[in-house]
Amino acid sequence: MYNARAALGKAKVRVGLVGTGYAAKLRAEALLQDERSDLVAVAGNTLERTQTFAKDYQTEAIASWQDLVKREDIELVVISTINSEHGAIARAALLAGKHVVVEYPLAIDLAEAEELLALAKTQKKLLHVEHIELLGGLHQALKQNIDKVGHLFYVRYSTINPQNPAPRKWTYNHNQFGFPLIGALSRLHRLTDLFGEVFSVNSHQRFWEIESDYYQTCFCMTQICFQSGLLAQIIYGKGETLWQYERKFEVHGENGGLIFDGDTGLFVQHGQTTAIEVGTRRGLFAKDTKMVLDHLFDGTPLYVTPEESLYTLKVADAAKRAAETGLTIFLTNQSTTK
Repeated sequence: MYNARAALGKAKVRVGLVGTGYAAKLRAEALLQDERSDLVAVAGNTLERTQTFAKDYQTEAIASWQDLVKREDIELVVISTINSEHGAIARAALLAGKHVVVEYPLAIDLAEAEELLALAKTQKKLLHVEHIELLGGLHQALKQNIDKVGHLFYVRYSTINPQNPAPRKWTYNHNQFGFPLIGALSRLHRLTDLFGEVFSVNSHQRFWEIESDYYQTCFCMTQICFQSGLLAQIIYGKGETLWQYERKFEVHGENGGLIFDGDTGLFVQHGQTTAIEVGTRRGLFAKDTKMVLDHLFDGTPLYVTPEESLYTLKVADAAKRAAETGLTIFLTNQSTTK
C-alpha cells in the first residue's frame, strides 16, 4: 500500500489518540512504553475528562478530534472511541495525510468502510483495523488444535453477559454501537479467519427497551453456512433479561470436538478427554501496537489486513439484513482477500 521505510525514516512516529475509555488507556500505555512512538495529543468527548486523561499519560488535551487530525505534528491517528464515530474520524485523518489505526469495526456502515479502504490506498497510508481476538490464547489454541477434529461440520460460539442494571452508555445504544454483530465484529471475525468464505447467513435479534435510543437487553442469534458446508451458530447477548454468563466456543468434527469454556480448553474424543492449554488475553493491545510500529518502521507484515476485516463486516451486514427482513442472505458473489 505504501513504502513504510520511506515514510518513517526517523526515530519516532508522532501519535494522536482519539478516545479516553478502556481501550484508549491501553493504547496510551502501549505507546508510552515503546520508544519509537511519541503520544503528542489526545481528544475525547468531554474536555474535562480529556484533560484528566492527558495528565495521566503525559500528553496534550485537544478540544475535539477534528482539531486533532488537523495537527501537522501528528503522523498517526489511533481511534479508540465509540463505534459510530470510527468512519468519520478515519476519513478525516486519511484526508489529512495521516496513518490510521482503528479499533473494530472500521465503520458501522458497510459502504462507508469500503470507501475508507479505497481512500487509504489512494492516500498511500496505513489503515489498520485492530482485531486482537486473533492474537489471544483462545484463537491461537483453536488454530493449533483444529486439525485434530477431522472434517468439520458444526461450530457454536456463544457470549452471554448478564448485566443488571444495564449501563446507560454507548455500548447499549442502537446508533452508537451499531447492529450487535457489527459492534461486536470479533464474534464473526474469529470464524472467517478460521473457516474462510461464507455462503449464506440467517439472523434473528431481539431488544428489550424502555426508550428509543438505549436498550436494557439485546439478544442476537445468527446461523452461517460456509462455502465448505460447515454450519456455525453465533449467539451474542448482554443485559438485564439474561441470567447466566457464558463464553463458549465449540468446534465439532468427525474425529472429535474442541470445547473452550471460558479459559478452559478440552479435546474430546470417544472415551477420551484431553486438556488444552489456553494462553492469556492480557497484553493484546500492547502486542497489536508493537506490530503496527514494527510495520511502520520495518515493513513487517501485520497479522490482519483491512480487506479481511472488511469481508467480515460484509458478513455482519448480511446478518443485519437477514435480521431486518427475515430472509436468508447469500454472499456467493463476495470474496475475501487472504
